[in-house]
Amino acid sequence: MPLPELPLLKIRDVTVRSVLVPLPHPLVTRVITIDKMALLLIDVETVEGVTGRSYLFGFSERGNAYLAPIIRDIAAATIGDPVVPLDLYNKGLKQFTLFGHKGLPLFAVAGLDMAYWDALAKATGQPLATFLGGSMDPIPAYNSNGLGLTNDLGALAAEAESLIAEGEFNMAKVRLGRNTLEQDIAAFRAVRAAVGDDVFLPVDFNQGLDLDEALKRGKALDAEGVYWIEEAIVYDNFEGYAQLTAEIKTPNQIGENFHGPKDFSDAIAAKACNFAMPDLQRIGGVTGWLCAMAIAEEARMPMSSHIFPEVSAHVMSVTPTAHWLEYTSWANPIIAEPMAITDGHAIIPDRPGVGLAWDEAAVANYQVEV
Repeated sequence: MPLPELPLLKIRDVTVRSVLVPLPHPLVTRVITIDKMALLLIDVETVEGVTGRSYLFGFSERGNAYLAPIIRDIAAATIGDPVVPLDLYNKGLKQFTLFGHKGLPLFAVAGLDMAYWDALAKATGQPLATFLGGSMDPIPAYNSNGLGLTNDLGALAAEAESLIAEGEFNMAKVRLGRNTLEQDIAAFRAVRAAVGDDVFLPVDFNQGLDLDEALKRGKALDAEGVYWIEEAIVYDNFEGYAQLTAEIKTPNQIGENFHGPKDFSDAIAAKACNFAMPDLQRIGGVTGWLCAMAIAEEARMPMSSHIFPEVSAHVMSVTPTAHWLEYTSWANPIIAEPMAITDGHAIIPDRPGVGLAWDEAAVANYQVEV
């Protein structure tokens, strides 16, 4: 995809703020429970008066404390630089050559990158989707806000009905990984009975199983009408995922833990998945996503997004193999105009850039120092 002509902007300042916001549906997985989500809010101010915005997940207050100094350090070296995302992406990672280019350094670069692209699109008066050459068409989305690990099947069924009704969704994610296969099957069947056969139900093990258990549970789920099985084992075991993909009939979904586009290429070479869902924070922001979507197009790989719905909707609009947008409302408490969902589709806001503006009163209420 040819990149758009970039308006001339120079970086004047970068601010980073930490907030800790409550989740209406706590995130309960096999490996972690989160009832308050830690976010880092990034504002890139330009000499020309345009401010680009983005956010990252620190996941916990301590996570924000680890990540914020890295963002500030990278940002300090960019003051006065032109806003050319690929140049800034490479410059940011180069600062960490001796430490490695994955994990926290890549997260920091990705957060800044998303803000750069927001500023550039704002400077042209366009939504990021159209600035990149895409359309404003609504993006098919599924609700990923709840359905965590509980053995209260009545509560699980009620939550499933509520999540589907919230935006007239026809797909919601069920998190599995209970102590036994039997408990997982019972939970899945309770959700299925509540929402009916016409609703798509992917499941997510959040890397909680070893390979033998993943094979056992995956083969059992083949009989249950599961839409995809997500991250059953540790994220970087591509050999194991290749075995799962070969031996289980249900499509295998990975990708939220691709740390840069090369991981995506390696997964495809290993035949480690049927579907892929890169995460903007880990893939390298919008710049990393554009590389990943080219890889997906060449491999004819259906490509979904992982969280960050406000930015993901824009990049999904230009992704040739776009599949599903994962909708989470985790950042809504501090966003002035949260993303709208209509008839199970994410609506790209007709505002310049990504469309993010902070609810400053809420930010002040939830802010914690880092």
